[in-house]
Formats: sequence, C-alpha cells, structure tokens
Amino acid sequence: MSRERPNGDRREGHRGRSGGAGALAPVLLPALLAALLAAPALAQDRDARDARDAAPSDTAQQAAPNLRGTGPAAPGRPRASAFDAPTSLRGSGAFPAPLGSGGPTNPAAASTSEEEPTVARLPRFRSATSLPGSTAQGTPARPSLLRLRAAPPRRLGSATRQITQTRTQQIVTDLRLTPVIQNPVSGVPLPTPILGLGLPNAAGLLLGNTLRRPIPADSAYAPLGIRLGTFTLLPAFTQSIGYDSNPDQIGGARPRSSLALRSEAELALRSEWSASELTAEMRGSYLEYPQNPEASRPNAVGTARMRIDVDRDTRVDLETRFLLDSQRLGSPDLGAGGATSRPLFATYGATAGVQESFNRLQLSLRGSIDRSVFEDAQLGDGTTIIQSDRNANQYGLRLRAGYEISPAITPFVETFLDTRVYDTPVDQFGLRRDSDGIAFTVGAAVALNSTLTAEVSGGLQHRSYIDRTLQDITAPVLNATLVWSVSPLTTVRFNQQTGVIETSVPGSSGAFTEAATLEVQHDLLRNLSITLGGAYLSTDYDGVRIRERGFSAIARLDYRFNRWLALRGSYIYSTLNSTIPLSTYDAHTVLLGVRVNP
Repeated sequence: MSRERPNGDRREGHRGRSGGAGALAPVLLPALLAALLAAPALAQDRDARDARDAAPSDTAQQAAPNLRGTGPAAPGRPRASAFDAPTSLRGSGAFPAPLGSGGPTNPAAASTSEEEPTVARLPRFRSATSLPGSTAQGTPARPSLLRLRAAPPRRLGSATRQITQTRTQQIVTDLRLTPVIQNPVSGVPLPTPILGLGLPNAAGLLLGNTLRRPIPADSAYAPLGIRLGTFTLLPAFTQSIGYDSNPDQIGGARPRSSLALRSEAELALRSEWSASELTAEMRGSYLEYPQNPEASRPNAVGTARMRIDVDRDTRVDLETRFLLDSQRLGSPDLGAGGATSRPLFATYGATAGVQESFNRLQLSLRGSIDRSVFEDAQLGDGTTIIQSDRNANQYGLRLRAGYEISPAITPFVETFLDTRVYDTPVDQFGLRRDSDGIAFTVGAAVALNSTLTAEVSGGLQHRSYIDRTLQDITAPVLNATLVWSVSPLTTVRFNQQTGVIETSVPGSSGAFTEAATLEVQHDLLRNLSITLGGAYLSTDYDGVRIRERGFSAIARLDYRFNRWLALRGSYIYSTLNSTIPLSTYDAHTVLLGVRVNP
C-alpha cells in the first residue's frame, strides 16, 4: 500500500496552512498595535505594572489581559512585560529572562530560587524605598522604558567651597566705604595702575586711599600665591631703573634731572572662607636719585577690609588704611619752593559700620576716625618750617539709605558729618582751624552683571570754622566711580572725587580740590598688556588768589614670561600750572623693571 500523497492533496494542504496564517494576521495586527499604544500607559502607571510583576500567578493572569490587551494568560504562567528591559540588555544577567523562554514555569520554584538581579540594583536607577510604585516598603520600583532611555539624573551633592564662595561673596563692597581723608596736594594724581611707583601721590590718593584690585591677568600667567591656612598670600617684588627729568617737581631753573632707581615690595592677602571675607593689600617703595639725593623719598600705601556676614540681611564692614607720601617743594604750604628737601606726611585711620537690608530697602551707618601727621621742612637758609601745628584728627559719621529698584539699579541718599580737631588749638599764624562739615548727596549704584559697575553721586557740602576770620566754604560735591569691561580683553576705569582739604596758607580757610583719573587696559596677548591713562587736578585756595591746574598721562607695558616673572616698562608725563611761578613744573619719567612673584 503506497504511502505517497497525491500532489493535489499536498497543494491543497499547503493552501490550507497559508490560509490559516492569513487568517491569524487580522488578529495579531490589532494585538501588536494595542501593545504599542499601551506602552506610554505602562510607563506612567508604574503602580499597576509593579503590582502585576510581584503578584502570584492567578493575579498575573487577571492583570495581564487588562494591561496588555492580548487575551488570557496561560495557567500558572505570569506574563512579563515586553518593555521591562531593552533587548540589548536581556540575557546579560542584569535582567531576568522572560518566563516561557527556558525559565522556570512554576511560580513556587521561581520564588524559592535565588533572588534575581533587577535594574533597580544598578547605581544609576537606585531609588528610595518610599517612592511611588513600590509594592512594599523596601522594595524598589522597576523603572519604565521611558526612564531607561532618558538621560541620567543630575547628581546633586553638597556645595563645594568654590560654589559657596561664589554665592555668598557676591556682595559688592561700597565703592565709597573709605571716607574722605584730607591729604595735602602733593602732586598731580596718577591712574590706579601706577600704585606704588614711589612717585608723589602715585596712587592718585588725593582725597582717599581706596585700593582697588588690579585687573586680573590670564589664568595661565596669574600667580598662584602661598597658601597659609585659610588665607592666600600674594607677595611681589619689583626692581626698576629709569630717568626723571624733574624729581623735585619744581619750576624755574632749579630742576635737576637724575637717574631713578626704584625698589618696591608688595603683599596681598585674601581669605578662602565660605562666608564673610578678609582682604588686605600693602605696597611700599623707595625711589632713589643718585644725582639728586635730596629728592630721594619713600612711598607706602595699604588697606585691609573685612566683611562679616551676620545673617542674610545684616553685615558688618571694617576697614583700616594708611598712606605715607612726601610734599612737593613747590607746594604753597611750604612757601612755594623755599624748602630744600621733601618733607614726609602720613595719614591713617579706620572705619566700622553696619548695613541692614529690609527687603529692597538698604540702610547703612558707618563711623570713621583718621589722623594726619606732617614732618617739618628745612629751608635753604637753615631755618625750619614747623608743621606740627597741621597734625589733626578727623571724626566722621556716614548715613546712607538706598532702595533697590532692580538688581541693576539702586538709588540712594547719603549724609556725611565730620569734625576736624587739631593737636595745636592755635597755629603759628594765630588761627584756630578746627572745623565742622556736612555733606548731602544723592546718587545711584549701577551693576550690570560683570560688565559695568558704577556709582555716581552729587550734592552740596558746607564747612564752618571756629575762627571768625576764616570764612565758611560751600561747594558742590561730585563723586563717580566706574569699572566697565568693554570686552574680555579691554577694561576701562574712571574715578572722580571732590572735597575741601586743609591748608596752612595764611588767610585761606581751605582748598577746594577736584581730581579725576581715567585708565584703559587692553590685553594684546595672553601675557602682554598695555595700559593708557590720564589724570586731571584742579585746586582753588579759598580766600587767596592761588589756582592750580594739573594733568598727567601714562603708558605702561607688561610682559609676563610665566607666573612668577614679568617685565614692566612705563612712561609718565606730568605738568602743573599755578599762579605761583615756582609751583609750575613739567616732568618726564621713564622706568624699566623686572617684577617677581614668588
């Protein structure tokens, strides 16, 4: 009996099987489409999915049709979601194999076997036990496909010291924290970068001795400093040689030019605290003229500031300062050229204040004390000009109220009260120069990110003297400070101050002085920068016919070989026109030196 099936039956059976597959296609397509549409719902409803995965087989049989929409599950076989893990991770040991694919089919056997690793064990997806989606306390929820494919979560740890300092030390120090110190007019002021050149009034410290930090160098050439506990010390030493056409800064046929030798040392200190701040900067130099020894002189300036953050709205500001300089021979206070050597003078003082913020309203109160001491001068005939009667103390109180319209603009009103008391009640000319002053100003502080920081104020000041022969002085007040970063390579600084300074000229109550400085620094290369600047001085002596107008200009070039060695060259021109012939002068100074940052 033949077992061969006729060809017609084979073709018919083939057609029957093909027809069965075609009949299953309409059924499988809706099921596949339903599974794809159900994936977002599965990702959002993790509670239902986790309950299904952790439930017994009968619960899984009831939950699977509702969640997947593919009909009843096989008895004793819980369904596993097709979207529990990516295909590339299956079989790697990180995820359990789906049941029915070689895995155990008995739920009891699966529960008694060793616990299988899940995606929740991975550090990237480890979550707290109390997160929604956990079936029981201490059981982590299995992440969805959407979470598996998303970017890893951001790691948020405790703030580092640098981040804390950035957030807590962004308070801008009051640009006029330093009160008006009545220094004598020792020469035409120079822009800020010439601080410590050893020249008369080299820092432009005509009315104050605020030390502003220099424009930072490129990070690749910036000095690292010396770490000392929570402080960083930045020492530096500069040795220069050059030429000065008029070291005495005097007019007429008396000027004697000379070779100039300058030695300068400086030290900067800053704190590395997460809150509050302490900064200090000191510079001292000695300028020697071999061909004119009488003109050799020292120069020093320094300041230290501390900000104490009591809480979010209260802070305490402390400051100490000092200045050592010399008077020019052509000064009217020295008899306009009668002295043979430049006498020294020193001013030093301190400020303490508190600032409180009431939402947008800022109130600050600061008290200050400053002292000025003068050295006697020697005349050509051997006599001495006594200047001890110019020694005096100044006590000041400053009250300021500002309202923050926006983070960029804060208008303010300010009142400054001060009194000046001399050590000698009556000077050598029989005058009592003790006086009281008051100044009222209105202005605004502007801070446009890190691009522009400025403070401008204007008003009136009045000073009355105890001696009736000295008339009162009423004069306008105009103060401005601006730091503008034109570009990452160019920075502009401007400073202007006005005030009434003390004088010993007979018949004059005081001298109304106005000084303005402007500097522009541009980095030609990462280690090469050029600085151009100019300054203007105007002094009017009240009660006498003495007027002085001065101007200075500077060009400086800094080339840094590395972090600790730099080459510096500068040219300075200064001129002063006065109604006193011997006070009028011109001077040219050229210096070339090497700067070392240990």
